[in-house]
Amino acid sequence: MSVLPLVFTSGWASGINAYAVVLLLGLLGATGLADDVPGALQRPDVLIVAGVLFLCEVVADKIPYVDSVWDSVHTVIRPVSGAVVAALLAGQSGSLPEVAAGAVGGGTALLSHLVKAGTRMAINSSPEPFSNIVVSVLEDLGVAGLVTFAIFHPVAASLIAGTFLVLGLVVLAFLAHRIRRFWRRRAQRREEKRLARAAAAAPGAPPPPPPTPYLD
Repeated sequence: MSVLPLVFTSGWASGINAYAVVLLLGLLGATGLADDVPGALQRPDVLIVAGVLFLCEVVADKIPYVDSVWDSVHTVIRPVSGAVVAALLAGQSGSLPEVAAGAVGGGTALLSHLVKAGTRMAINSSPEPFSNIVVSVLEDLGVAGLVTFAIFHPVAASLIAGTFLVLGLVVLAFLAHRIRRFWRRRAQRREEKRLARAAAAAPGAPPPPPPTPYLD
C-alpha cells in the first residue's frame, strides 16, 4: 500500500493536466531524481509526445471557450491516463495490485477533471478572458509542484490533493448557476450561427433577427 498516496496524487493531477503528469514523472525518472518512476514513462518517444501535447494544452487551456472544448475532448483521455499512470506506478513498486491502483487513479482523475471542466464553464460565463489565464497558470503550477512534492513526500502530497479535490467539489456546487448560464450562452451562439447560415443560403430571405442578449 506504500504507493497508494502517489497513485492518488498522480490521479488528481492527471484530471487537471494529464500530459504534464506524464512529462514530469518521465523527466524526474530519466534524470535520476526519482527511483519509483516506471521505465515506460521515461522512454524518449513518450516524453516527446507528452511534451508536444503539453504545449498544445498550455495554449488551448488559456483561451475562453476553447478550453471548454478541450476539456470535453479529454473527458475520457484524462481518467484513462490517470488509470494507466497509476497502474504503472503500482507495477513498479509491487505493493498494490495494478487493477486497484488503476481504479483509484482513474476515479480520482475523473473527479478532478469534472471539477476543472465545470469551473472553466463557470469562468467562461463571464466575457473577460483574464480569469482563464490566471486559473490555467495556477493549475499548471499546482500540478507541477504537487507531483514533484509527491515523489519525495507522497503522504503529505496526497493529503493536499485530497483537500483540493474536496474543496473543488464544494466550489463546483456553488458554481452550478454559472455553469447553467454557460450552456445557455453556448446554445444561443449556436442558434445565431444557424440563423446566419440560413440567411446566407437564401439571399431573398429577410435578415436574421439581432442577437438576443444573454440572460442569467
